[in-house]
Amino acid sequence: TLNVHERSTTMRSLAGHLLVASPRLPDENFYRTVVLIIHHNEQGAIGVVLNRPTGSTIREVWEELSDEPCECDEPINVGGPVSGPLMAIHTNADCSETEILPGVFFATHRDRLNEIVRETDLPFRIYNGYSGWAPGQLESELKAGGWMVIPATIDYVFGDPDTMWRQASQEIGKEITNSLLHDAAAPDDPSCN
Repeated sequence: TLNVHERSTTMRSLAGHLLVASPRLPDENFYRTVVLIIHHNEQGAIGVVLNRPTGSTIREVWEELSDEPCECDEPINVGGPVSGPLMAIHTNADCSETEILPGVFFATHRDRLNEIVRETDLPFRIYNGYSGWAPGQLESELKAGGWMVIPATIDYVFGDPDTMWRQASQEIGKEITNSLLHDAAAPDDPSCN
């Protein structure tokens, strides 16, 4: 778990990390969400919500976007409240525009998306919209306790959206508890407890 309260002279990028919405986060767009941070620097941050599938399938959307049919019935996901192009989080290195974490890539170009949705052997997710933060906005939300942070893993990125928030929250809770237990000074005489 990243300690967001540490003060340092250089900003620590959260790219490749997950933001797990805490109950303190007042924005209902992010209630019980897990957000994968794709890009984070002094100019702001961009990510996608990993656990908001829609009722629309990729096949339905592709019928409107392309002359080539697509047989994929995976859902389109809501990446966040900011409008933008369709985006893919995927595992096809040949279609990578950015590597987010080892073996997990990002793409927005139409030709790459066309190739990704036709690849049936490699995991991917397609997102409509994204989550964005202006300079300093994410850092303020972190300081206010709106987000908990853990490193992203491929298992989370392509995990079950229905259980993702609970699993990530439990993992963070275990890490906090373990760190407290290891830091606690146990008395020599247990009867002093």
